[in-house]
Amino acid sequence: MEIQISDSIRYIGVDDREIDLFEGQYIVPNGIAYNSYLIIDEKIAIMDTVDKRKADEWLENLKSALDGRTPDYLVIQHLEPDHSGCIKAVTDIYPDLKLVCSAKAKGMLPQFLEIEDERVIIKNEGDTLELGSHILTFIMAPMVHWPEVMLSYESSERVLFSADAFGKFGALDADEGWSCEARRYYFNIVGKYGAPVQTVLKKASALEINTICPLHGPILTDTIPEVLSLYNTWSSYQPENEGVFIAYASIHGNTAEAAQIMKQKLEEKGCPRVAIADLSRDDMAECVEDAFRHSTLLCMASSYDGGVFTPMGDFIHHLKSKAFQNRKVAFVENASWAPSAARTMKAEFEQMKNIELVGDTVTIRTTVKPSDIEALDTLAQQIK
Repeated sequence: MEIQISDSIRYIGVDDREIDLFEGQYIVPNGIAYNSYLIIDEKIAIMDTVDKRKADEWLENLKSALDGRTPDYLVIQHLEPDHSGCIKAVTDIYPDLKLVCSAKAKGMLPQFLEIEDERVIIKNEGDTLELGSHILTFIMAPMVHWPEVMLSYESSERVLFSADAFGKFGALDADEGWSCEARRYYFNIVGKYGAPVQTVLKKASALEINTICPLHGPILTDTIPEVLSLYNTWSSYQPENEGVFIAYASIHGNTAEAAQIMKQKLEEKGCPRVAIADLSRDDMAECVEDAFRHSTLLCMASSYDGGVFTPMGDFIHHLKSKAFQNRKVAFVENASWAPSAARTMKAEFEQMKNIELVGDTVTIRTTVKPSDIEALDTLAQQIK
């Protein structure tokens, strides 16, 4: 894809429309972009490589952008295989190419390829790399979302090369907005690391940024204030929207019926926003995204094997692993003989940070009866 960032900064990344699961777990119906950039000056720097799945296309893009010139540096901001997959190929082609990376990345490099120590240049916080009129300043960003990550700020054009930060799912030619797939990407991939993201945002606030060049998703310009604001909300674990997300796990359809009743009750009572998901069928990554997006989470699940129906257990495990916090949580359980779902769910949420359990837990005995509808109405009033 032809993308012009400036006369000196070229896009050489690739779209991957063939991939079905990103990182082996996230559904990407519109593919993914592996972004890579080239800075052309007195010295030439490649900014990251791409996944080996797209090696041939990337190398062709690099060759075309170089137009007969030879690169001097490969800046490695992130070693995850979707960005380091072509390091060996490009270092084989250009034997004098120097690798620029953090100290942690240098220590991890032998896991990915064998490279002579003299070809590696270590950069620390605030160090620079002069290419001519373009000067890169390096910003350490450990645990956003790997320990070796660093960002690069080019001062003459005010460009932030942001590694995996500010990225999103979807190929660059996908006809979709930024926020939805960026939100799903953030909470499922980076979400656990809110504190390190907050540190990076503080560093970024001291910079004048005209362009953000992430390793996934579109190059950002006019929307930078909005993007930074959303990242601040997300990484501080604050709800983006006041409202209720109903997550249900139903075995025979009775809990699903109750969930639809709750949705209607909440809307009738003026809840500002109500979203609902079937944990047995809907994309788990989207369910995690919606749980973080809303101020209140309503978990509705069948009891199962003395615990909770497995799709709900899986959902709560995902939330816990992503540091779910600062939310209100309510419960509805269903059981034919020995209710166990609510106590199982509560025990998990009680281990999370700043979780407020709200409302009266509703226990349904198999089918939804008039008395259950009354109890659901009361709960809706309590959590709306």
